[in-house]
Amino acid sequence: MNEEVLNHHLQKTLSRGRVAVTRPAGCPQIALYLFDPSVLDGPLSHDEAQAVVAEPAYWSFCWASGQVLAGWILENPHRVAGKRVLDFGSGSGVVAIAAAMAGAAEAIACDIDPAALDAAAANAQLNNVSVTLCGDWHQRPEQLDLVTAADVLYDPENKPLLEAFHNAAPQVLLADSRVKNLGDERYQRQTVIEGRTWPDLNEFEEFNQVRIYLVDGVSGL
Repeated sequence: MNEEVLNHHLQKTLSRGRVAVTRPAGCPQIALYLFDPSVLDGPLSHDEAQAVVAEPAYWSFCWASGQVLAGWILENPHRVAGKRVLDFGSGSGVVAIAAAMAGAAEAIACDIDPAALDAAAANAQLNNVSVTLCGDWHQRPEQLDLVTAADVLYDPENKPLLEAFHNAAPQVLLADSRVKNLGDERYQRQTVIEGRTWPDLNEFEEFNQVRIYLVDGVSGL
């Protein structure tokens, strides 16, 4: 997996798009192939804008919650060390990569988008770690120790994921900047950390406050 493959994926959405290696401010220990904003030397054409909206390349950005969760894992490696970790909606793969770097027994990047899986593989290679790829949550590996997820509650219809994550593994780490009250007491807030999407999309300030939640169904940890 290499830069040319990711450029090919990106150019399906934006003909002049390309990726570049960068280190997001929220987790500078991790290098990623992300969208290169220098290609936008002018406003998007109507056709380009329509293509970006219709089929956004989410994997080509490192969203605030993903950065914050990845950075938090690197600062708290005991949360993943020796565990089988699945990162749901992995996108660029940043959280799965952080888990691998922090000593996870296996880090699984799960995403329905084949381009995101290509990005996760390329980014893992860039950081000299290994991640397992999973293209279907419903066909995920068994015997997971921990599920991670970042910014997956943007749609209210996704709220059942909270139960699904809890049923899939005894522990869950969730990062979210959109929903202030999860309505599920099993998810205990650990901290609030400021982060910004990289490259910066100039989102509303309220979306830069990332809350990290933990479900800990394993006693003694």
